[in-house]
Amino acid sequence: MTSSTPISDSYTGDLSESKTPQRRTLDSATIVKLSVGSMDNNVYVVTSKATGDQLIIDAANDADTIIATLDAIGGKPALIFTTHQHFDHVQALAAVSEHTGVPTAAGRFDAPELPVTPDRLVDDGDVIEVGDLRFEAIHLVGHTPGSIALALTDGDTVHLFTGDCLFPGGIGKTWKSEDFETLIEDVSTKVFDRFGDSTVVYPGHGKDTTLGAERPSLQEWRERGW
Repeated sequence: MTSSTPISDSYTGDLSESKTPQRRTLDSATIVKLSVGSMDNNVYVVTSKATGDQLIIDAANDADTIIATLDAIGGKPALIFTTHQHFDHVQALAAVSEHTGVPTAAGRFDAPELPVTPDRLVDDGDVIEVGDLRFEAIHLVGHTPGSIALALTDGDTVHLFTGDCLFPGGIGKTWKSEDFETLIEDVSTKVFDRFGDSTVVYPGHGKDTTLGAERPSLQEWRERGW
């Protein structure tokens, strides 16, 4: 990919058929979604329409592709945020951080495992400001100890970047029953009980969804245990 590679403005959130990055335009921001690496990790670049400042969410892999996409978007990278510690979400973190020269941030309890020491440690309820955009941090425990989702409110709609804690069809993978119980409880109380059905979910892999689409399945997820 080069800086002249187009970004599609026909946003579907589905990159399974084409790796061309897609751009969604909101009232206050644009969201560019791209898929990188062999595990099809999602990377999100959220740009303030007012200031051009950008939040990069999960510099997961293919640093050259991420950097070329940033060049194609324009704007000013301001912060790189890592949703959680797993290797597939951080493989390009060092290179993108070095290239952009911007600070990094991550959840406090996953920070020690990251290849780049975060400049900012994030806790539940913290607000990350990028330009005029405000992202609220939501600590979700179970997939990892320190996973953080970010909620951006744009007009009447919440846009929720969930890392690997919530996907279409279920919560993120857990390895022990107690971790499942913790994560399903956190996702239920901190996400579904708080936000409305129109909330858009941007996961760490795969397609987007909404809380309204997933809400009827919550009890099924509890009963099946994954």
